Amino acid sequence: MAITLIRDISDSSSYWGASWVFGCFPDVHIVCDAPIGCYNLLGMAVTNYTDALPHMANLTPTSIHEEDVITGTAKALRRTIDDLRVRGALEGKRLIVLSTAESEMISADHTEFVAQIDPAARFFWSRSLEQDEWLGRDRALLFAWEEYGKPFVTSGAPPKAANLVNIIGPSLGCFNAPADLHELKRLIAGVGGAVNLVYPYAGSVAATPQLADAAANVVLYREFGEPLAQALGQPYLFAPFGVFGTTAFLRDLGKLLGTPESQVEAFIRNEKTTTLQPVWDLWRGPQSDWFATVDCAIVAGRSYVEGLRQFLGEELGVKIAWSSGRPRREDEPDNIEIRRRLHAKAPAFIFGSINEKIYLAEANARASHFIAATFPGPVVRRTTGTPFMGYAGAANIMQELVNRFYDMVFNFLPVELVKPEAGSRGPGGPPPPVAPPAPDRSSETMAWSAAATDRLTAAIEQVPFLARISASRSLRLAAEQAARARGESAVSLEVVEAAIAHGE
Repeated sequence: MAITLIRDISDSSSYWGASWVFGCFPDVHIVCDAPIGCYNLLGMAVTNYTDALPHMANLTPTSIHEEDVITGTAKALRRTIDDLRVRGALEGKRLIVLSTAESEMISADHTEFVAQIDPAARFFWSRSLEQDEWLGRDRALLFAWEEYGKPFVTSGAPPKAANLVNIIGPSLGCFNAPADLHELKRLIAGVGGAVNLVYPYAGSVAATPQLADAAANVVLYREFGEPLAQALGQPYLFAPFGVFGTTAFLRDLGKLLGTPESQVEAFIRNEKTTTLQPVWDLWRGPQSDWFATVDCAIVAGRSYVEGLRQFLGEELGVKIAWSSGRPRREDEPDNIEIRRRLHAKAPAFIFGSINEKIYLAEANARASHFIAATFPGPVVRRTTGTPFMGYAGAANIMQELVNRFYDMVFNFLPVELVKPEAGSRGPGGPPPPVAPPAPDRSSETMAWSAAATDRLTAAIEQVPFLARISASRSLRLAAEQAARARGESAVSLEVVEAAIAHGE
């Protein structure tokens, strides 16, 4: 039987995903049936280095102990809820109890027990041992609609207004959610739409029935959120990436909302001379020649993989070496294969997570540039100025790439290192003697062995195309200087290997 090794897990569990969804509701308090350590990581640590939240204020653990594994966690759950009531933490809030991997291992299903404690409370079986965060988020969104929304909506009632739009998906633990959400709101308003509810990010249990008021929905992510959009029964679109993708999205949304075509096209024309002006200017400049000379790899959520492939590959002409989404498809590389590929030959740009950043560091791939595009972090994206989606996202990504192009070239420019000379004078001391300058022999032609030439060629092929001229010149000079220092008349394979090792 073949053993499947899982390395550097990229996705969290469905318990985490459900917590990220329910944790957005200000009128909910979550009790996780978990040991304190499980709570600390989710409730205290990860929210801080992703969402920049010091803690999840509405999440409390039952702090199950060893004896609870034998006797069950009901007493711990009762004790936790009683304590929350005494402290007033449940006033004006609905209670949701979540199972965790630890409580599920001992089959601690508290559906009936929670209903006895509080008829308005709900128990959510997370299925933490078998499902990832994306399924957990989807199930939590549907659970919230089924429990707190659908029962309070008149079946078949029409939308309250033809231009109302829900944005479904943005929640805790989602990469770049504030910036991408801000851009999406701007685009919706630009074609005559009005945001009805951002769910669950700006939603609540009390507001959940309002999901039925919208005439259309925009699902921010392809990883999760679509099942809720389908359950609402109104047309929906996915949030767009790139220039062409965003233009098509705006026209489709305008049709769904009944916005006059002239209004939609006027907004698109104005965007071309404002938000998209940097994209046009950079494309017309000398930087435009660079995009087709570099390659990139993408490891991110499904939305960002497909969106970046479209914008970078189809619109800018960047070569997509390979990609892997989350959740991962069967034909995409897993973390073991991703690590192997980055060690063998890293592309010029890698959009990814801390996992990919570590793999690049292991390979000392200094010629490659890492750009954060997903969690796990640590990377904080709380501001609205770093979108990946929409027109503003296209401008932001293109600006980021061009700046990295400049860094790539600069990193291979020959720079004379200035070091303090031994015996240099201290305050008030005599100046050190000035040695005559060594003759410059860098322009002299030097022979290269065939093996040395082949090794230089192989080394340069590992460098992004844009920087190969500078890298070749720097490495050639270093090898020839090393050969002269050894008193050799030709550059040997040994000298080239030493020069490459020194450069790394």
